[in-house]
Amino acid sequence: MDKENKLRLPPDFSQNSKLPIRVVSPTFGHLSGEASKNYQSSKRLSYYFFLFVFEGHCQYSIDGEKFGVGKNEVLFSLPNQFQESPSNLHGRDYYKLGFDDQCLYRMPGKFPFLLNPLNQQKVRLLPGAAHRLQAILAILSDLLSTADGDPDLIVAYLNSMLTEINLAYFRSQKRPTGQEVDKFIEFKMFVESNFAGQPSITTIAEKLALGDDSLYRIVKKHSGLSPKEFITQRLILEAMRRIHHEQNTSVKELAYQLGFNDPGYFSRLFKKITGKTVAAFYQDLSE
Repeated sequence: MDKENKLRLPPDFSQNSKLPIRVVSPTFGHLSGEASKNYQSSKRLSYYFFLFVFEGHCQYSIDGEKFGVGKNEVLFSLPNQFQESPSNLHGRDYYKLGFDDQCLYRMPGKFPFLLNPLNQQKVRLLPGAAHRLQAILAILSDLLSTADGDPDLIVAYLNSMLTEINLAYFRSQKRPTGQEVDKFIEFKMFVESNFAGQPSITTIAEKLALGDDSLYRIVKKHSGLSPKEFITQRLILEAMRRIHHEQNTSVKELAYQLGFNDPGYFSRLFKKITGKTVAAFYQDLSE
């Protein structure tokens, strides 16, 4: 996926003529039977996805990890994550929301939860927050009922919604000091943009105005991994994603794409992290 199209809703997916956004509920926004054939339940996302469950339950899989989502809970997936959706939602009251970076650029707020610094894809809402979000999503559905809904209003309500989720995300766990969270988020952002170059830990620390030891302590505290382990996990996750979507790519090509000069070392590392050889992983996908 090239950089220009990295964070984009699929063609003809948006419900607004000026903003890339779509809302779906039990009674609103579903694709036609013909159009839905173009969208797989198992896919790598190119946009931000949210599932709000106010009554009922369902199960989603994100990057191979299964999440049960119940009453007053929000599940979110980020661009480049691999998501498997259920065939149906067991609930009377839910909303699904998708939008891309063009919406984010227009919002005044900043939402650090979108980098998932606490490594939790699911957020539990307090009753008051759930009630407010339910009302916001109903308004968004109304604004998106026609393609000419006011984009400024849509962005305003979307900004309020993300503000609520951001507060709930950090409320669910004791938030570390602001500076530490900021540095960890900066680390994640840097890794996300540069992991294929496999930068040294010292290089990253210098970019973040930290010493190696401070970087190690912050990353270990907030992820449970050392910086090197974090980067390695991200590389192997990317390898798994590319194998899934580019099944004709050779091990050598894949290794070089991800910055490994030695395909043999890449293969050994892949097996160490996943428990499977690259060949076995390909085989599982073909079965």
